[in-house]
Amino acid sequence: MDHAAPATTAADALAAAFAGAGTKRIYGVPGGGSSLDLIAAAKARGIDFVLARHETSAVIMAATEAELAGTPGVALCTRGPGVGNAANGMAHAALDRAPVVLVADGFAPAERAFATHQYFDHAAMLAPVTKLQVSVGQMAAGDAARLALAAVMAAPRGAALIEVSGQAAKQPATLPAAQPVPALPAPDAAAIAAARRVLAGAKRPVVIAGLEAVMAAEPLRALVAALGCPVLVTYKAKGVVADADPHFAGIFTCGLAEGAVLDAADAVIMVGADPVEFIPKPWRWPVPVIEVATSPRTLPYAVPAAALTGRIASALVALAEGAAPSAWHPAEIAALRGDWLRALANDPRRGGGIGPQRVVEITQAAARAAGFDPRVAVDAGAHMFPATTFWQCERPGDLLISNGLATMGFALPAAIAAALHDPARGALAFTGDGGLLMGLGELATAAVLGVKLVVVAFNDATLSLIDIKKDARDLPAGALGWPRADLAGAMRAMGGVGLRANTETELAAAMAEACAATGPVLIDSGYPAQIKALRG
Repeated sequence: MDHAAPATTAADALAAAFAGAGTKRIYGVPGGGSSLDLIAAAKARGIDFVLARHETSAVIMAATEAELAGTPGVALCTRGPGVGNAANGMAHAALDRAPVVLVADGFAPAERAFATHQYFDHAAMLAPVTKLQVSVGQMAAGDAARLALAAVMAAPRGAALIEVSGQAAKQPATLPAAQPVPALPAPDAAAIAAARRVLAGAKRPVVIAGLEAVMAAEPLRALVAALGCPVLVTYKAKGVVADADPHFAGIFTCGLAEGAVLDAADAVIMVGADPVEFIPKPWRWPVPVIEVATSPRTLPYAVPAAALTGRIASALVALAEGAAPSAWHPAEIAALRGDWLRALANDPRRGGGIGPQRVVEITQAAARAAGFDPRVAVDAGAHMFPATTFWQCERPGDLLISNGLATMGFALPAAIAAALHDPARGALAFTGDGGLLMGLGELATAAVLGVKLVVVAFNDATLSLIDIKKDARDLPAGALGWPRADLAGAMRAMGGVGLRANTETELAAAMAEACAATGPVLIDSGYPAQIKALRG
């Protein structure tokens, strides 16, 4: 008897592979050709389709859900301009280590004999930001999906491209077999022994936790507690150790504000911290480094004295076994944390309006009072510093950010995806007016979806972070700013609730109204432009 899988189409085979990998949604902006076939095939497999207003937003949404769910994200787009628009989202997925597969409509071989309209080499364009580029037609759909999914999930995680033409999507195919997630190896025993020797000789170790540490929060917290030492987290690791934990000492960027913690260290344990997360400044602490990561770093900031690669949780458990308490005193860690907070504090009286730090503090206080526990997405820009510093996190994934790419236009689509992923929690987006205006159409996406979402827009009509960097340059008028946009009015026009708040009292009232709403709300908040990022 023939037990072979039944014949089906290439679009069915792709959808089956994505469903088997745990993908719940496909985000995108479809064109003709293969897009519609894939959407229909995905529906048959129980995968929802979310229509975005821009392809980069769609890929950011897919990347955000991939980070939160730990399963591959999938986005789709049309050929030519669709791929071009998706490129920035793919760069985000690549540099922020999010597993994303982009399925792009391609050109059938017969078309390439005469077609130049909308044609360019998709694979060549996305090659710098993808781990793999494959084409259905040149290989079977099941094989293309298997290779792409394995590539994006392999350490370090990233992005892949599958091209499939409308003709190829309809071709007969075989359903792919389920593929297990690639297993990470156990850390090497010799490397564990070397790391234990470093710890045995250290009196004042410091832990730096990065994006890969989110998969091992509990053993990380256990190691920190066993050592009694300070822990710094990168932006993407915020919440891996709670802000309220007495060992939490601040955020690490390789900058100036957190430098005092490492100046007092005699060893560093780097846990899942990818160099792509750090600002481009040389590593300046001449102490032994223990590197704990899923895979070897291609460009480490410091040559490690011991490198443990593979399963991060296993490595941390091994390091915690027999770990002796350090010489750090809780009061010393608290003092360093206080110094870091003061270095990044903003004077609420400068420039009028509401100080950016107070925007964050009032927003979180109002959310807590209303029982609203959102994940928070933070856009690139000057407001990023108070948002990441003063929003208190308790768990991994409480704060979402584009750190490796640090792209503007991230927060709104990321927050939409977070609200879809976990409707019970909903989401909140902190964004500048510049980043919001880059993806304003996604307000309509949020309104149509009816997600529980609050958007807090820091509206100063200026590219504040760039304005800080202009120094004494004589720039033309309007080079770094524009007339203040009515963002609340734009939200209302898109079908959501738009509010304005120019004082602390108005902001608290607006947040109370927003927390009580069932759909998306935007709060247009005026604030002073003068934010000095203390990076050194």
